[in-house]
Amino acid sequence: MDNETGSYISFVLGEEYFAINVTQVLNILQLVQITKVPTAPDYMKGVINLRGTVLPIIDIRMKFGMPPIEYKRDTVILVLNVEIDGETVNAGILVDAVKEVFEINTDEILPPPGIGSKYKSKFIDGIYKMNDDKFVMLLDIDKVFSTDELVMMAATTDTTEAKQAETVE
Repeated sequence: MDNETGSYISFVLGEEYFAINVTQVLNILQLVQITKVPTAPDYMKGVINLRGTVLPIIDIRMKFGMPPIEYKRDTVILVLNVEIDGETVNAGILVDAVKEVFEINTDEILPPPGIGSKYKSKFIDGIYKMNDDKFVMLLDIDKVFSTDELVMMAATTDTTEAKQAETVE
């Protein structure tokens, strides 16, 4: 295995640490007003206007089966490029707080957990052990969102954009 270095951005959900490759993170936004979308799944909190486009917002805690929490000052939206079936879709995920950007050599990445993990291991590329003995789960964010969810998010975005266009006319 080649010993390559990758940059990751870490964030917390409760007491757990996660990280995503920085190449997929477009922006970090302070929490803004989220417009609810009728009949959307609970974990889809709604949409926001991001520079004139509609961005679906996912509460990643709820997506992972964690209990919802009241959003705090540190709660942020990570704007991501999510790729599925060769198509790139932008989506925002709510995280409790962003921690840091760090680099990892591929030989430092441990294999994903097996049976018994409370998160689906298909979402996890590997685990990295930080200096302070904390483990960071390295997410494959493309696998976190299923094709059905991305189609639903795209449909929600298209419907919301069409309604905005009607309002402008």
